[in-house]
Amino acid sequence: AEQIPEAEAVLDLLEKCPEHQKKGRFPVIVFEGLDATGKTTVTQAVKDTLNGVLLRSPPACISQWRTVFDDEPTLTKRAFYAAGNYILASEIAKASTRAPVIIDRYWHSTAAYTIATETSGEVQDLPPAQDEVYQWPEDLLKPDLVLLLTVDPDERVRRLQRRGLQKTKEEAELEANNLFRQRVEESYRRMVNPACQEVDASPSKEEVLKTVLQLIKKHCA
Repeated sequence: AEQIPEAEAVLDLLEKCPEHQKKGRFPVIVFEGLDATGKTTVTQAVKDTLNGVLLRSPPACISQWRTVFDDEPTLTKRAFYAAGNYILASEIAKASTRAPVIIDRYWHSTAAYTIATETSGEVQDLPPAQDEVYQWPEDLLKPDLVLLLTVDPDERVRRLQRRGLQKTKEEAELEANNLFRQRVEESYRRMVNPACQEVDASPSKEEVLKTVLQLIKKHCA
């Protein structure tokens, strides 16, 4: 905080969050996946269909500082995203008392990218499947369902090119380093309590939405 003014603001927000947030009676559904897997489209469609609340990680109150922390050393950057999850938990707790909550990325993203970055080499070099790094934090509000959207790597690159958006550092790394992408995706698949339910997001928007809504009905009835 002495070196990065924005860090003090993040810590102030974090300290105001009550510990051990409890969710309300409405379901909390998280969407995970690499960029260009359709998260933005699907989360908006689910929000509209369920008349829910759409939240994103990092939360809006700190997202303006994302570019600042993305240029910091890895530990500082990861701490920013981890803190963001706990700040987001406060928003989830409030929102889930009045409507279904749809979230574009949450803890699993923070963990998957951290594990993939801290591990060099191939998928088999990741921590073993039962390692505690894949466990959900005990003091973080837990969602009812986590859906992992996946598409074929070539199709994902085509979607990125069609969007023509400026790549984040991590997105550039995903595109340039096939092993990094594989480590991120496998880390997602090893998450437990809750595990990710994988959804093929390659079909049409209508088909993907239908599949997603069926899973929500099954797991959040």
